[in-house]
Amino acid sequence: MKWWKTPQVAVVWTILRIWLGVQWIQGGWHKVVDGFDASGFMQGAIAKAAGENPTVQGWYAGFIETVALPNADLFSTLVAYGEVLVGIGLILGAATIPALIAGAFMNLNFLLAGTVSTNPVLYTTAIILLFTGTGAYFWGVDRFAIPYVKNLINKRGDKTEAANTN
Repeated sequence: MKWWKTPQVAVVWTILRIWLGVQWIQGGWHKVVDGFDASGFMQGAIAKAAGENPTVQGWYAGFIETVALPNADLFSTLVAYGEVLVGIGLILGAATIPALIAGAFMNLNFLLAGTVSTNPVLYTTAIILLFTGTGAYFWGVDRFAIPYVKNLINKRGDKTEAANTN
């Protein structure tokens, strides 16, 4: 076993994972409860693509203008609930890898939209935890859920294989 996947070091990854989850819950909870309209944020990002020193790339501003802004209600809902779901997944260590990927993807999009804030820290933390692999969820629901689901899939595969040979 690699040193960063040992149960002792996994405690560090767990603390980092839970901290990251709390950040996502804090970022998304008020958006879900109070309602969230990302259209102002999107218009601000489009505006940041103009001028002498744009902070948003033209291609990304084009994406926001042609895809995201016309569907602002959908994107607002996806962001608000996505942040909360990422937070819950990370705190529990359930669907940890998909939660880390989704969180990193959201951070990347916020960065591409010209918002720095805590996004580089959250993005980097998610990437580090992704590289730890099973160490990220050793102390979490996935430690038990993943083998259970794999076992169910293998049993189902065995039944299908047996039925096909008869």
